[in-house]
Amino acid sequence: MKKILLIEDMPDTVELVQRILTARGYKFVYASDAETGLRSALENLPDLILLDLGLPDYDGQTVAGWIRDESSLSSTPLIAFTAWPEETARKMVESYGFDGFISKPIVNVNLFVERVASFLK
Repeated sequence: MKKILLIEDMPDTVELVQRILTARGYKFVYASDAETGLRSALENLPDLILLDLGLPDYDGQTVAGWIRDESSLSSTPLIAFTAWPEETARKMVESYGFDGFISKPIVNVNLFVERVASFLK
């Protein structure tokens, strides 16, 4: 069973992602802020990390740097999960070592699941 860590501060988004992913057989772990997210990533060693770019304590770019600096997480797919405009998200992906991005809000559940699965291959 693949383990996915979501670092996200919006409870409604966390609940939706949890429902979608657990219904598809993924193990779901989440953190509501950057520091807890990094700690959770190190403790759980997820197969994929979905990272909100706008967190309450540190921005997603800072967290991405922390994650990429950890040897145990350096090859873990890191996906920006953001409501930022697509062009901005693409620039963040290129600049901060993300493997890709998924846009919020989730409009099409099947497309969201396909995108997640594509990063796990």
